[in-house]
Amino acid sequence: MRRKALGVALSNLASAISETAAQVTADRLPSLRVHATHLQQLFQNLVGNAIKYRSSGRPPAVRIAADRKNNFWEFAVADNGIGIPAEYRQAIFGLFQRLHTTDEYSGTGIGLAICQRIVNRYHGWIWVESEPGEGSVFRFTLPA
Repeated sequence: MRRKALGVALSNLASAISETAAQVTADRLPSLRVHATHLQQLFQNLVGNAIKYRSSGRPPAVRIAADRKNNFWEFAVADNGIGIPAEYRQAIFGLFQRLHTTDEYSGTGIGLAICQRIVNRYHGWIWVESEPGEGSVFRFTLPA
């Protein structure tokens, strides 16, 4: 299920990946008892954002990994994009929350809110580690 969900997400993002020359790599991912559509939405929103909020002058690089932590799997979607200032790291998960105007970046501001609701449905957590100009690592946990 996990490879299929990632495959569908990357297929849906194929145009953006091609246009930006993005490099998306993934470690071996675990099998989960999570609805495949939910996992696909998580990957599509997080990888899509990594491509959208890329740094100028270099192609996006996205790496997806998972590590077992007790009764959960902790996923990491790391990028080399523009990063997020500390004061906005919680707010970005709110519905219709955007850090940039639609003139700068397209979108509705619901992608990360959807991710948070999916992760919460499975009693997991989602958060971001980031520095402006250094990229971001979005992490989320799902039950093992």
